[in-house]
Amino acid sequence: MISFDEAKQATPGKVKEWYKHLNPGLVSLLGLIGFDKVYSRAEGIYVWDREGNRYLDFLGGYGSLNLGHNHPQVIKAIEEVDGLPNILQASLNPFASALAKNLSEITPGNLFNSFFCNSGAEAVEGAIKTARAATGKTWVVAAEHAFHGKTLGALSVTGREKYRKPFAPLVPHCEWVPFGDLVSLESRLKKKDVAAFIVEPIQGEGGIILPPDKYLKGVEEICRKYETLLILDEIQTGLGRTGKMFAAEHWGVKPDIMTLAKSLGGGVMPIGAFIATSEVWEKAYGGINKCLYHTSTFGGNTRACAAAIATLEVINEENLVEQARGKGDYLLNELKKLETKHEMIKEIRGKGLMVGVEFYEPAKGWLNKIGGDMFKKLSHEYLASMVAGQLLDEHKIITAYTLNNPNVIRLEPPLTVTFEQLDWVVKAFDEICEKYSGFLKLTFKTGKSIAAKIFKRSR
Repeated sequence: MISFDEAKQATPGKVKEWYKHLNPGLVSLLGLIGFDKVYSRAEGIYVWDREGNRYLDFLGGYGSLNLGHNHPQVIKAIEEVDGLPNILQASLNPFASALAKNLSEITPGNLFNSFFCNSGAEAVEGAIKTARAATGKTWVVAAEHAFHGKTLGALSVTGREKYRKPFAPLVPHCEWVPFGDLVSLESRLKKKDVAAFIVEPIQGEGGIILPPDKYLKGVEEICRKYETLLILDEIQTGLGRTGKMFAAEHWGVKPDIMTLAKSLGGGVMPIGAFIATSEVWEKAYGGINKCLYHTSTFGGNTRACAAAIATLEVINEENLVEQARGKGDYLLNELKKLETKHEMIKEIRGKGLMVGVEFYEPAKGWLNKIGGDMFKKLSHEYLASMVAGQLLDEHKIITAYTLNNPNVIRLEPPLTVTFEQLDWVVKAFDEICEKYSGFLKLTFKTGKSIAAKIFKRSR
């Protein structure tokens, strides 16, 4: 058995060796694009590798690090509940109840009752179950290119075939309509057999896609008209990320159910939640007979709820919502200057500190001539990851592409990021686009590096 101390002091080589017990394919993929580093320390927006190099974390745990790494106030809250029962379900937990009360105060509309779990996917699972139980209907409609998680139920409403196909058949009675298309949504809901429409206010893994201005309010009205519950997935957009406490507030939308996770635990503890109106909750779980229809062993544990309470305090005390709004506007404006300057960049878009940089995919004709399948695959699936690789290697900036749109790099730094750090990232994008002046040079550089790594491993 490997001891705690051995794990803490393990060399990168040892870590890679042990990963054969986790996910060998992931190690290979990360190695090919230069992301197979082992980091030894993290604080705020910075992480350090074993060699002492410092990196800016603009990936931010896919939106989990709104407060940055290891925020001292969150760590202190966890330490202060040391000695209390952490998991004791046959009791009343003051921290879980306080967190639920706090969420009812800050969420939009009439959301009132919370259920705590451990992740965003679990929150989506619970929200779907709640909608079906409350309405007695079975169909659930989602948006194309959506991402709601990879557990069976959440995957059933996730909008990319690549992730669904290997696990078919999934949960039945799930359909998709185009994101932003009210006509298609109303056409489907007219049958009045849909329990819920689940939608992200801004599609994260779809490529940081913003809705048309009147879309979400129109969604709310259509759902009310046809007695369909509206589930807003704020797992990535919530808790200040977009310059509002919740993205729904940009468009004045009041959901029946909302899902939360990621940064709710302050980047320290895993915790997810769904919160519903009291009307929906009573229909699904009201009374003694139905109160145990949906449960979680670890959900609502003391340490996770303490971390979440502290997280909400930090967001308010440090004015992180306002910081995200001002810094996000600045970052978008500075990045947009690069759109017309560099032909590689197709579009810059986002809200607050949730920003996507989309790159043009080159014409496939000349890719066939110069490199065949390898270059086609690189261009379609790994273009943004190649840019991310250069950001990491040359500028010590951590980013990643969006899962459902691999030509988009996401920028989701901690909301405490400084203007100087934003300038550093903008400058890095500018220099990379200038240096490679298009996809061809970047592909050959990355392809050459990948080929060298493959050759080295095969020896």
